[in-house]
Amino acid sequence: MHVAHDVGSGLEIALRGHVNLVFCEVRSEPLLALELAARLAGLAPPVPVILLGERGDERLLISALHTNVAGVFTKDAALAEFLVGVQTVLSGHRAVGSNLMAAVLERVGETERAGRPVHRLSATEVEILTMIGQAKSISVIASMRGISHKTVRNHLANIYRKMELRSRTEAMLCAARLGLTAN
Repeated sequence: MHVAHDVGSGLEIALRGHVNLVFCEVRSEPLLALELAARLAGLAPPVPVILLGERGDERLLISALHTNVAGVFTKDAALAEFLVGVQTVLSGHRAVGSNLMAAVLERVGETERAGRPVHRLSATEVEILTMIGQAKSISVIASMRGISHKTVRNHLANIYRKMELRSRTEAMLCAARLGLTAN
């Protein structure tokens, strides 16, 4: 077992190989949890990531299910349930904590009603749509992600195209409908 105290160190350990599973805080910094999951999913073989969050992080955890994340749990999940979830993920499946399941089912219904193909978004696009939903400016998003303003605008153009949106206002409303606006 390897323990890393930050996402950067954890990524280095995973890239060295011999890692079967990674646990990550949903609010990790400086590298976002969804970015970590996307990078690890691109390895050969892919390394599954289970995200952990506090009560109040439910929306972020559930939103992560639209990406490469293998499992989501709140930290107050029962130990037995958590261990079953870990075994499920190690068997190649996805796992969701039971205290998140009702919200997941509600979200599925909302997504179907909204008719938006959110599953087509990359992990980065989901993160940027989340930040747009939180009314963050292009400058702030670029600074937080360590990318240029132009790159943010390119991601926004892809989001608009994939989600069939016409404006930043529609993007903000879409993010709110999908539950991506939790802080």
